[in-house]
Amino acid sequence: MHVRSRLSRSRLRRLVPAAVALATVAATAGAAGPSVPTERHRPSDGGLSAVIRYTEYGIPHIVAKDYANLGFGTGWAQAADQICVLADGFVTVRGERSRHFGAGTASDGALSSAATNLSSDLYFRGVRDAGTVERLLATPAPAGPSREAKELMRGWAAGYNAWLRQNRVTDPACAGAAWVRPVTALDVARRGFALAVLGGQGRAVDGITAARPPDAAPGAPVAPVDPARAAEAARALFAAESADMGSNAVAFSGATTANGRGLLLGNPHYPWHGGRRFWQSQQTIPGELNVSGGSLLGGTAVNIGFTEKVAWSHTVATGVTLSLHQLALDPADPTVYLVDGSPERMTQRTVTVPVKDGAPVTRTQWWTRYGPVVTSLGASLPLPWSTTTAYALNDPNAVNLRSTDTALGFAKARSTREMSDVLRRTQGLPWVNTIAADASGHTLFTQSQVLPRITDELAARCSTPLGKVTYPASGVAVLDGSRTECALGSDRDAVQPGILGPSRMPLLQDTPYAVNSNDSAWLTNADRPLTGYERVFGTVATPRSLRTRGGVEDVAAMAARGRLTVADLQRQQFANRAPAGDLAAADAAEACAAALPDDREACGVLARWDRTVDTGSRGALLFDRFWRRLTAAVPATQLWKVPFSAADPVRTPHTLDTSSPAFAKALKDAVAELRAAGIPLDAPLGEHQFVVRGGTRVPVHGGTESLGIWNKTEAVWNAAGGGYTEVAHGTSHVQAVGWDGGRCPVARTLLTYSQSSNPHSPHFGDQTALFSGERWVRARFCEKDILSDPKLRVVRVRG
Repeated sequence: MHVRSRLSRSRLRRLVPAAVALATVAATAGAAGPSVPTERHRPSDGGLSAVIRYTEYGIPHIVAKDYANLGFGTGWAQAADQICVLADGFVTVRGERSRHFGAGTASDGALSSAATNLSSDLYFRGVRDAGTVERLLATPAPAGPSREAKELMRGWAAGYNAWLRQNRVTDPACAGAAWVRPVTALDVARRGFALAVLGGQGRAVDGITAARPPDAAPGAPVAPVDPARAAEAARALFAAESADMGSNAVAFSGATTANGRGLLLGNPHYPWHGGRRFWQSQQTIPGELNVSGGSLLGGTAVNIGFTEKVAWSHTVATGVTLSLHQLALDPADPTVYLVDGSPERMTQRTVTVPVKDGAPVTRTQWWTRYGPVVTSLGASLPLPWSTTTAYALNDPNAVNLRSTDTALGFAKARSTREMSDVLRRTQGLPWVNTIAADASGHTLFTQSQVLPRITDELAARCSTPLGKVTYPASGVAVLDGSRTECALGSDRDAVQPGILGPSRMPLLQDTPYAVNSNDSAWLTNADRPLTGYERVFGTVATPRSLRTRGGVEDVAAMAARGRLTVADLQRQQFANRAPAGDLAAADAAEACAAALPDDREACGVLARWDRTVDTGSRGALLFDRFWRRLTAAVPATQLWKVPFSAADPVRTPHTLDTSSPAFAKALKDAVAELRAAGIPLDAPLGEHQFVVRGGTRVPVHGGTESLGIWNKTEAVWNAAGGGYTEVAHGTSHVQAVGWDGGRCPVARTLLTYSQSSNPHSPHFGDQTALFSGERWVRARFCEKDILSDPKLRVVRVRG
């Protein structure tokens, strides 16, 4: 079903031909007040074009006649804002980082977990040499991408290339660099593939590229995997608190709002730097789609956003997007594995990587019917390849290029029910939940992920001894790869073999509120807990993070109060309440005198702290530094006097145990650290948590995961530099959306790190200053709002 464009079809069709478009927009805007600057970018080849209307803060509103042209305008506009970051990512997916930057240096980290450029290149060159993405593009829909999705990729590449031909790169990060080159639609698809496998193969790149068969001759035995250590390592690896991506999102139904219509607050926590930044735009094809929101860089469609009728966001989900298959090897040849007693030879993938100032490096990867042999999942979880045992990694998202079709489906949906239908049809989301609301007052939460078809029954029947401990602890299945009866099988409603079908997905519809903060689906609504799903999706009746607990408390109280509006969403986003402070600060202040008998100042600062992390909050920095130390030293199960209770999961555990020696040590060390750095114990948080933009300090509010802050800020500590001197990841593209019965959604947005990564751009730090002041951008969705913007600038781009 198509979304009715709020721009009249006749007007938008006049916008697409260049001269008429500019004349029409300029005349209309002139009648509204401001004159409209226009720019023309002359054609070279390809015949694609788009009209881009830039409004305040450099937000582009892209209008085109079809998907290829829409992709063209999107690629052009993204390149204008993010050319160096995008070009760096294309170097990654081409497997050319070692060629340009050296083999041994750290990789960019945006598109995989590779520790070095060489490891990254070996993996992505392997993908490239094997023709992996080409095969996915050739797969017919619905298992493969649709024609519209492929047209967007084709247009995006052409738009990126057109910008590169027609403009001079001024960003010092890549100006004049040989690695800034034109791209192809295949490069765009490869970038999408890299994002799809972030939680699977992308998490195990070092273990895939380092895998070597053991010497079959007698020698030193390979140490076996310690199950208990492996279970804990797997739990930590997939824990939300250790991730560099997370999110909050909440949808409120019409039963809780002032006008009976839905509300949606989305607050993704993503990196502030590099290739996983969001970028804002509005995409319009007259009569086909009209959507506004944020896209991950290099993406061709809006990933989180809103339309005339629906709004949605995503949160990083707890579903484990990989499975391991333990192989029984032929005693005479460790590159041969046995299935039902019959030998199967591993496939060799030999990859050669060019290296800057050095000889090319050639390595071999080893692949099986399940996927690549892997010798580790991160540094803390070794999976050694011995003469008898090896481990293969299955990643179902390695055959999933459908996420763009999911995004396009959302952009055309007119209700949360239709959004649910889109998810069932496309099954394209690799590692996120979906939370949505619509103009009719409905809500949706679903953990619709592409996950390996690991049922609890299969895990019980086919787990190896290692899997029997890793699966309950983390959701990481280790199955017996020597038996075909342990194959993943197929669900009838799944779009590809070996994944869980939509009917198994956790789903909650039309509750007064639906909220997620990266814990499992269980407490999406505390009054209607979700249960009955497989362990691979996440846990049930287990302790929740402080961010989940604080979020549920806040939104449940909002729903109970009722009469909610978009302004209430805005207040929640920047309430900056610290749940850890509410739970522990009073206990810490009371015990402070015994821990610091000669330091009345420190105890007074703790006692007076208002339990918030606003830029002006005094005492927040001291508590933060103390709390980090304490939680690092004391296991969560030993931190509180009153333990967790599944019957009261939001309020337990509680009451800080201050009797531990670790408590006094953490407090003393935090006080000593701040004083040694010359930082007053009661200094306002924003004086020592800041970023520098254009040579100016910009105070930053918010706080860390361990404090449970909704408005998450994970900053980089540099005491010598003055405190937290840069944000690594946290609140990114925020949107608060509702409807008032008119033809335009009521929306406020904020891109915390701003639209451009180029320090010479006027949009390098403008929204960062807004974020510091807790101010928002009024979203301009309807034509009248776009044309009335005093900052309106129209660009007609061609290729």
